[in-house]
Amino acid sequence: MTSIADSSVSIQTSSESVPSTPCWLGEVVLLVEHLCKQGVLPAINERVRFARRRFGQYEMIDFLAVLFGYAISGERTIEAFYERLAPFAEPFMALFNREQLPSRSALSRFLTSFPPAAVEALRALFLEDLLARPLTRIAAERRTAGPSRRTVGSLRHRWDA
Repeated sequence: MTSIADSSVSIQTSSESVPSTPCWLGEVVLLVEHLCKQGVLPAINERVRFARRRFGQYEMIDFLAVLFGYAISGERTIEAFYERLAPFAEPFMALFNREQLPSRSALSRFLTSFPPAAVEALRALFLEDLLARPLTRIAAERRTAGPSRRTVGSLRHRWDA
């Protein structure tokens, strides 16, 4: 029997059930890091306002964190997202420099009272960010359509033959 040992690796087992990290959490980390690096998250805190600045202990960024996570997660319902996120709520919110995940009822109240002016402010902020770093047409084609076109074209050629 051959064994490969590495002193820097330690494996521990336990009979205790521990939930696995959601597969989409890494994507949320990348998004948050990018938005922070580009100054988008601080800009949201500074520029997007509406009459109810705070919802009890929550601020707008708390709800946007949930919505970003939900959008990235691909979970079918917000309820499923909350259930999957529950064991990781604290580190998830820490990504946004926040401490507590808003309850589903608080999120519902937030979404109900979110006025069109605040939606427009968010839209303008994201558009401004997009236009600040435009993709060149050639780079965009290479990243998105380029390889796919060749693959589809070669498949069509093979099918027609």
